[in-house]
Amino acid sequence: MYTNASSAILLTLETLGLSNAYVYPAFLFGTLTYLCIMFCNLLVLATIACSKKLHKPMFILLFNLPISDMVGATAFFPQLIFSIVTQNRLISYYACIIQAFLIHFYGTANLLILSAMAYDRYVAICCPLRYNAIMTQHNLVRIVILIWCISFSIMVTLILLFTRFNICRTNIVDLYCNNPSLVKLVCEDTRVNNYYGLFFMVLLQGGPLSIMIYTYAQIFRTCVMNNQSDARQKAIQTCGSHFTVYLILQINTLVTLLAHRIRSVSPFLRRALGVSILIFPPFLDPIIYGLKTKELKQSIKMLLRRKNVGRKT
Repeated sequence: MYTNASSAILLTLETLGLSNAYVYPAFLFGTLTYLCIMFCNLLVLATIACSKKLHKPMFILLFNLPISDMVGATAFFPQLIFSIVTQNRLISYYACIIQAFLIHFYGTANLLILSAMAYDRYVAICCPLRYNAIMTQHNLVRIVILIWCISFSIMVTLILLFTRFNICRTNIVDLYCNNPSLVKLVCEDTRVNNYYGLFFMVLLQGGPLSIMIYTYAQIFRTCVMNNQSDARQKAIQTCGSHFTVYLILQINTLVTLLAHRIRSVSPFLRRALGVSILIFPPFLDPIIYGLKTKELKQSIKMLLRRKNVGRKT
């Protein structure tokens, strides 16, 4: 039976499988995790915005990462927390569409932001004399605009390709709405959607991966050849934390997307990895960069001290 997507229909998300004894602990855990994510990312944003010494290309690019992380966390956690409390896994069609768009938008933006940051580190370490000429304010603005415009246009097209169909099912196979689970609601020919999704999956996974491999190979080569141990240690520390953040997002995203196309993959594994994409990067990004990036760490401490002094006076 086909359902008109324009009507007020409800979709059913995959059950959480929580017994009554675990409802409130799960609610508390979800709420605290979301609040922690928002607080840490807002702290990084405020620190970069308020500290003039952080108004450099590296930190301006980093400024975009908490924004993207908060979009992803907000697309997932409020709906999850509400469904835990009410024990209701229903979601409206249009709310599901919005959630899917925001989650894919977050993932795409994160990959592009991390690629831009890798390029910035490559120029800074491998071409230091040309850094100011390459990473000008004009080029920086252009990079930031491209990141958000590319992410937005790809995901809008992805969602529009789906909305042209009428759905014949109402059960979402994941814990949240995403494009692969939405397409499974359709009984019509979805080859165009599949080709589009596969093309951009290869492009968005392979492109950033190629940039990462090349830039980090060149950075590692430069660090090995550099006789200055302090500069080498700083470069490896900064790039190491960056690469860790990238790998967490890249591996989980790739496996989750492929799991929808390979039927033999455990649904539990697919759902667990899918949820981890929305928990670990938003939670770990501000912590990793806040602790591992010396300038940012010092600026965060100064900002917090300033707040404490202001309260005492």
